[in-house]
Amino acid sequence: GLVIDGRTLEHVLHDSLQNIFLELTEKCRAVVCCRATPLQKSVLVRLVRNKLKAMTLAVGDGANDVSMIQVADTGVGISGQEGMQAVMASDFAVSQFRHLRKLLLVHGHWCYTRLTNMVLYFFYKNVAYVNLLFWYQFFCGFSGTSMTDYWILILFNLLFTSVPPIIYGVLDKDVSAEILMQLPQLYMMSQ
Repeated sequence: GLVIDGRTLEHVLHDSLQNIFLELTEKCRAVVCCRATPLQKSVLVRLVRNKLKAMTLAVGDGANDVSMIQVADTGVGISGQEGMQAVMASDFAVSQFRHLRKLLLVHGHWCYTRLTNMVLYFFYKNVAYVNLLFWYQFFCGFSGTSMTDYWILILFNLLFTSVPPIIYGVLDKDVSAEILMQLPQLYMMSQ
C-alpha cells in the first residue's frame, strides 16, 4: 500500500512526476491520500481516470469531497457528522463506510446482470417490431403506409413491453446477497 499526504501530493502532481507516480500506484493494492485539499483530490481522480483509462470511484463524507465525487465516474457520499454536501453531489449514498462493501459487491453485481438482461430484452423487442414492419411492407407493396396508429405504438412501448423489464428488475436476484458477500470473485465474473 501507499500512503501519501497533501504536501507530498503537491510535488507529485507536477507534470514531470505524474507518470512516475502513476507507475508506482499501479503496483500498489491500495493508495491512501490524507490531508489533501479538495483541488488535489479532484486532480488526482482526473489524473487516474485520464492517464490510466481506469474506472474511478470516489468516496467522501463532507463538503471538501464534492469536487472529487463529481469528477469520478461513480461517486459515493457518506452521510454523517460533516453534513450532507457529499451525499447531495454523489450518485449513491450510504450511512456508514462499512455499507460500501455491500453496495459494490451485492448491488453492483445485481445491477450488472439486470442491465445486461434488460439490454438483451430491448434488442429482442425492437428486432421483433422491426421484423413485423418489414414483412408488412411486402404485404402492402412497399407503399409506405403506416401499420399502426401512433397511440398503439406508444402503448406498445409504454405498457405492453415495459412491464416485464420492471418486474424482472425488481425481483431478479441471480445469486443471494450472502453468497455475493462471501465470494467477492463473483463481482469480477459479472463484468
